[in-house]
Amino acid sequence: MIPKTIIEKQLTVLSASLAPIKAKVFIWAEQNIFLKWGVLSRSKFYCLECAHIWKPSCPNTCNKFTTCPACAGKLKMMPYNQVHFKETEYFAVIERCVGFQVVRLVIVYKHMKKNFTPTYFHKEVMQHWINAKGEVRTFALSTNVFSSTLDSWKFYSPLEIKPKDFIRNAKYYINPFKVYPQMKVLPILKRNGFKTSVYDIAPHLLFASLLSDPIAETLLKSRQLNILQYYLCASRQCIKLNWQAVKTVIRNKYKVSDVQIWEDYLELLRYFKKDLSYTLYVCPDNLQDAHDHFVKKKRELLRKKKLQDLRLEIEKAQKRYASDKKRFFGLLFTEKDLSISVIENVRDFMQEGDDLGHCVFTNEYYGRKDSLILSAKIDEKSVETIEISLSKMEILQCRGLKNKPSKHHSQIMRLLSENLYQIRERMKKRKAITASR
Repeated sequence: MIPKTIIEKQLTVLSASLAPIKAKVFIWAEQNIFLKWGVLSRSKFYCLECAHIWKPSCPNTCNKFTTCPACAGKLKMMPYNQVHFKETEYFAVIERCVGFQVVRLVIVYKHMKKNFTPTYFHKEVMQHWINAKGEVRTFALSTNVFSSTLDSWKFYSPLEIKPKDFIRNAKYYINPFKVYPQMKVLPILKRNGFKTSVYDIAPHLLFASLLSDPIAETLLKSRQLNILQYYLCASRQCIKLNWQAVKTVIRNKYKVSDVQIWEDYLELLRYFKKDLSYTLYVCPDNLQDAHDHFVKKKRELLRKKKLQDLRLEIEKAQKRYASDKKRFFGLLFTEKDLSISVIENVRDFMQEGDDLGHCVFTNEYYGRKDSLILSAKIDEKSVETIEISLSKMEILQCRGLKNKPSKHHSQIMRLLSENLYQIRERMKKRKAITASR
């Protein structure tokens, strides 16, 4: 994009004036952001970090981790044998320049091969320039427009300023794995509570929020880091709506262990018209037990007093739900005895909530426009319920019995991640049909 406005031209000049990232930063990245790997091949261990080769004491066994006798590195063993191995990560360098906070994002490739020490490739792919008002403008390399993957950068292209709405594109929303510890930040950020950590929040998002959003500043200064992460990173959150309860939490220095469960719990308190400034309700000793108590209470109330109305509500809700989510009906992902499918009937939401003891029905998850709800079953028995954000195409939560992960959680997350593209394709088909009309 050609810079047109005064600020775009100014930022283009400032970006070109930045000094190249120093070699010591790249060395730090190579040493700190990658795992050390090993591989078992032909009854020998190969260290992919120092190229050492040795025979294991027990040739028929291979643990997940082993120690290289040459470099003393703790090696994670490759689950398969191949010739070439590659890892990709991002890290950030934090600088300031003429009143702007600058976040520089660098991609690092680590190439590994048996009998050779690893080689690395580094390239700065993006810069975020944030002014004192929290406004963000972004420079980035060009990408392959036909690729849906994040790492399809054209490394030969220059850093160019992007439109203001560029950063809202989920494809380019990058949260770096690590941040270089030597940071230079604006004094106003220190005044607003920033010290040395970004708390696993994308740095540009944290800085922009601290400069423009009093809620983020208050949460950081009060050290409510779980709520801060949830407020800035979750696509569905109601911190502003629940601000009275948040103030109660801050006043009592209460630490919320699971903010998603806590927000669902507050919805239940609101349903029963409880005072959200009352410490006894808002700051329970055991959040999970308190949540389950009100879920059970609401479920019993609905069944005893509104059974007929509930049937009518389900019929009406089913029509709305089918209209919103029909394009996803029929999706089924299977692996051995595990199956993951879209919940197609509102009545099944009730059954899912009953079987797993959570609030997927009582809090009307079927009415959430941006959410797709799926059920994971083992031998036709529900083990976890999954919520996916359709706008960000990411897994928001995956919860089993009483909101705890099941023993199949890792398998479910992996199978679901591998098949997210099918959900994305159905969304694209719907958009194409709508456009043709």
